Amino acid sequence: MQDEIGQTAGLVWGFLDIHGESSTLQIRSSLKITQTLLFLSLGWLAREGKVHLLYRDRCYWVSLRR
Repeated sequence: MQDEIGQTAGLVWGFLDIHGESSTLQIRSSLKITQTLLFLSLGWLAREGKVHLLYRDRCYWVSLRR
């Protein structure tokens, strides 16, 4: 499972690198991943200090830390 989370974290990072700040719904639907796997991957990236999370408009928005 850790491998799958790590690989998905890489996909999420790549998506954000191309598209910039995005909602979790946009990320999830574009990458076609489950909500659970998305949030596990975001936790991975947050632990490494690679993303910034913001709750806005009743949804979480994610951007890369530069």
